[in-house]
Amino acid sequence: MPRRRTALTALTAAVLAGFVPAGAAAAAPGGAAVPPPEKVPRAVGTGGAVATVDPDATRVGLEVLAAGGNAADAAVAAAAALGVTEPYSAGVGGGGFFVYHDAATGEVTTIDGRETAPQAMGADAFLGEDGEPLPFEEAVTSGLSVGTPGTPLTWQRALDEYGTLSLAEALRGATELAEEGFVVDETFREQTADNEERFRRFASSTELFLPGGALPEVGSVFRNPDLAGTYELLAAKGVEALYTGELGGEVVRTAQEPPVADGAAPVRAGLLEESDLAAYEAPLREPTRVEYRGLEVYGMAPPSSGGSTVGEALNVLEGTDLAALPEVDVLHTYLEASALAFADRNAYVGDPAYTQVPLAELLSDAFAAERACLVDPDRAAPKPVPAGVPDGEYGPCPAPAAPPGDGGAEGPSTTHLTVADAEGNVAAYTLTIEQTGGSGITVPDRGFLLNNELTDFTFAPTDPTRPEPNLPAPGKRPRSSMAPTIVLQDGEPLLALGSPGGATIITTVLQTLVDRLDRGTDLADAIAAPRASQRNAATADAEPAFTDAYGAELTARGHAFAPVDEIGAATGVEFLPDGRLLAAAETVRRGGGSAGVVHPGDG
Repeated sequence: MPRRRTALTALTAAVLAGFVPAGAAAAAPGGAAVPPPEKVPRAVGTGGAVATVDPDATRVGLEVLAAGGNAADAAVAAAAALGVTEPYSAGVGGGGFFVYHDAATGEVTTIDGRETAPQAMGADAFLGEDGEPLPFEEAVTSGLSVGTPGTPLTWQRALDEYGTLSLAEALRGATELAEEGFVVDETFREQTADNEERFRRFASSTELFLPGGALPEVGSVFRNPDLAGTYELLAAKGVEALYTGELGGEVVRTAQEPPVADGAAPVRAGLLEESDLAAYEAPLREPTRVEYRGLEVYGMAPPSSGGSTVGEALNVLEGTDLAALPEVDVLHTYLEASALAFADRNAYVGDPAYTQVPLAELLSDAFAAERACLVDPDRAAPKPVPAGVPDGEYGPCPAPAAPPGDGGAEGPSTTHLTVADAEGNVAAYTLTIEQTGGSGITVPDRGFLLNNELTDFTFAPTDPTRPEPNLPAPGKRPRSSMAPTIVLQDGEPLLALGSPGGATIITTVLQTLVDRLDRGTDLADAIAAPRASQRNAATADAEPAFTDAYGAELTARGHAFAPVDEIGAATGVEFLPDGRLLAAAETVRRGGGSAGVVHPGDG
């Protein structure tokens, strides 16, 4: 429906008490180190809510809400700000999935901003001359991994479909942030250090992210005038600057001829052409939908596997009264349901334009009941478990079949933001450039990294006797695990959430939903709870706090765990019964997140 247009107006300092104004970092005398803005993981109030991993991005989103913008406007503004402060996770060179609840219509719709493969890419693109898959790191740090960026068109589509601002207005806060800079924290420095070797392979990445040839210091101010200029170009000329204009030409040249530094080892050239950019679309897609405990849970449909896998697992879990079980029993059942859903994800989910995904059957109650019969309440099944047969004919537990493949590798990065406004519009938006640092290749003088999203394809079939739904193909969108999720109660928004983390996104969202909806945990506490991620593998990833608390009892039931430092970095917003909004983010993971509301404490 048509939306009103409104200018973004100036705000008084009192509106966003507790948030550091843009440019405040630059005011430190004598170039002295300054502390980064405070990260507040939980906020309650009215007028709208924003939760991201970064305080500057949360502030920018709140400014838009306080000035009269809606949830779509604020989500785009905050996402653009994350392109400044979280450049290793998101930005103009990436893509993502946008799930939106429209308060006026009561509908939930989605935008598919997933990157696409070049038309020149075939099924053997990631195979070497010997016919074997390329080493993963070689494929990642290359032009070959770069898909057509979807983020700018996602922003424009969101504003056109749901918003009230122009793209120029929505980009204003992020442009100022890029010009004036943000304070480097431990997380940004650590992520830069993790990518230092890769960045030094490219002259443009070294120049931007290693100023003066060194890692940025904690407490210093990081400015990105090149990105500010890119945002100004998009504001002036629209997203056509990327898809049919000068910026697109620069992206293609960078992918085809990566700016390798003097003396650095060569990298593989990309296949991206200007015609790929010109053909790109960010389509509206029907969301996935399942009913769970009387609630409506909406997610992202293929090519994301997030909505289908979370939805199938919830359907499997619904047959068990989790609220009546002890905590370890709940976790055991959650891990088993996750493994079953991942088996089916790996076997059946891919780009629906290239693969017949049996989505309705994967999300059917009857299929879930057949799958649930494999869950032994006392003992973990040997992993990997076989995929089911979603053929519409269900009965007693079927005979075991061959296990599916592992689904390929996905990077641990990405970022997620959640926004709600005072009218009840809600945006759950997960955006990414894939790996932390993407391809490692910065577009010269443009201030952003190119994605390595095409390494989300399965490089080669794991079982030549079965169809592989996620092989590369011309124009195809690689399978994703991004799972932006909105939950309605009686047609009204109850909560929304999402997370980064590659394939662990699905389990992070699922575990948080189980904690909140079945166990009654406060949303902020559910986000902070220790996590484990079972993705149909012999071992489940688990954080130290999880194994400390539950490892012995779960191991006795047959579970096996592999230690990882952290899983996910979720954000969420909940509509409380008294009319207030709760914004929630991480307390510790990825340096902690930032939650805010327009009017704190108001009720």
